[in-house]
This record gives sequence, C-alpha cells and structure tokens, in this order.
Amino acid sequence: MPKHKVPTDSDETFGLRLARLRKEQGYSQRDLAAEIGISQRMLAYYESQSEHPPTKLLPLLVDVLGVTADELLGIRSRKPSRSPDGRLWRRFKELERLPAKQRRQVVQIVDAFLERERLRRKADGQSKATG
Repeated sequence: MPKHKVPTDSDETFGLRLARLRKEQGYSQRDLAAEIGISQRMLAYYESQSEHPPTKLLPLLVDVLGVTADELLGIRSRKPSRSPDGRLWRRFKELERLPAKQRRQVVQIVDAFLERERLRRKADGQSKATG
C-alpha cells in the first residue's frame, strides 16, 4: 500500500518539526528515544531521513512532547507562545508521584526560594527608588 503525504501548513518537514519540538521540550535524542521506547539511532533517522511519521509512535510522541497530533504532523500550527521549560515540567510530573509528605517538603523548599527572590526584588526596588 503506497504511503500518502500528509498535507501541511508549512514547508517544515516532519523530521525537522520533530527535532524542533523535541528541543523545545528540552529532550536530547537519547532521552526522547528512551521515553518512547526506541533507539536513539531510530529517532535520528526519523528526524533526518524519514518523510513519513511513524504511525505507531504518534500517540507516544504527542503525549511526551505535549503537542497535538495535528501540530506534530504540521497540519495546524499552534499560536506562538512562551513555551515552558520542558525539563522543569517533567520534574514537576515526577514530583507529583512522590508521597504527600515528600511533596510538602519540596513545596516548602520552592516557597523558600521564591520568597527569597521576592525579598531580593523588593530590596532592589527600594534601593533604586532612593538612589
């Protein structure tokens, strides 16, 4: 059965789009390949040589990269937005699986860092106002 080309909104190939989305989410080829259960070599092939998306991997790629299938295929591009740090969000997802007591400890640590930053900004603002 012949493969059909997916109509896209841009000139970006599937491989280039996959590589871009992978990098936007902070994954190396090795990390993304491990996450979806293929070799790094196979992912490199999809990014550089393949014009056709791997159908059986589409649901995994969509889930891991946090995009829609249309976006991954280039059918509909999302509006440009400030994308969050993919590594940070993956860490948050891991933290959600910790026991409640450990999650509370992590939240306390994060709160301490945020409070320190708020105080630093406040002090910087006051010194600029008086200086």
